[in-house]
Amino acid sequence: MTATSAPVRPPVPIPGRRPPLPVVESIPRHQLLDQASQLFDQASRAAEAGDVADSAQLILKALDCERRAGGVGPQVLQLIKPRG
Repeated sequence: MTATSAPVRPPVPIPGRRPPLPVVESIPRHQLLDQASQLFDQASRAAEAGDVADSAQLILKALDCERRAGGVGPQVLQLIKPRG
């Protein structure tokens, strides 16, 4: 005889309650900016070698690092009420 396990079901969402956000490991801003700089250098070398597709991928990765670096640190959301 073979033992079968019960199927795993996803948790049932509760109305009005959001699921917890996943824990994201924080990378310091300077590391992200250093990584972006290195990726831009690699992209430049790839473009000079004629590998346009690889260069484009590296540029996108570098831009993602810059975007993530902008989100590191304290966040201030709408402290100043817009005039309307």
